[in-house]
Amino acid sequence: MKCIIIDDEVLSREILKVMIQEIPLLENVGEFSSAIEAMKFLNNHKIDLIFLDIHMPNFTGFDMIQTMKNIPQVILVTTDENLAIDAFGYDCITDYLVKPLMFDRFKRSIDRVLKKRESNYHFERIPEKKSREIYVNINNRLVKIEIAKINSVQVKGDYIDIKTEDGKLVVHTTLKKIAEKLPEEQFMKIHRSHIINIEKIVDIQDNTVLIGKDVIPVSKKHRADLLKRLNLL
Repeated sequence: MKCIIIDDEVLSREILKVMIQEIPLLENVGEFSSAIEAMKFLNNHKIDLIFLDIHMPNFTGFDMIQTMKNIPQVILVTTDENLAIDAFGYDCITDYLVKPLMFDRFKRSIDRVLKKRESNYHFERIPEKKSREIYVNINNRLVKIEIAKINSVQVKGDYIDIKTEDGKLVVHTTLKKIAEKLPEEQFMKIHRSHIINIEKIVDIQDNTVLIGKDVIPVSKKHRADLLKRLNLL
């Protein structure tokens, strides 16, 4: 079972590493001092379990859980005893360990993880906490974008231009990953390099749509589907 550690304290990470090594079923495949670094890793790697600190600078453990669309099982590791009620409001959180860690208690947490795995439990973001924003990584800084303000998304080589009501952001990611974060009822891919917010369409002419001041191409493949999505008179 592959796991990672996310904790800004070096000593805490070392203690967890030692305990993980004592459980043959666990394989530690990464250690991170910030949630931002870990999220980059999780975008490209499948993980079964996260040991996650709550209190970290700039972006907390709870921020990470609320930001990610799909998340594996989580064991929170913290010095704060007062957040247990909040923690168990998330289905992905399997257990809550308070520092300093004790090995017997650690083993019981792993037993809980295994029981959930055996029941084929799947974890997704809690519906009532459906996100109204996304966070994008720009120069190692997480920038919040309100989904309702996004006009369009366009591929530019290895980067993505996200155009909003407030301006443009350039992000190093893929169109597919952006699409996974956007609500399907509001956004649509209309070209191999463009996703648009259909609520922002001002005008449609021939094989283009006008959003703001941008004229965006619509491929023949997607034109019919786009027209079906519109409230035509």
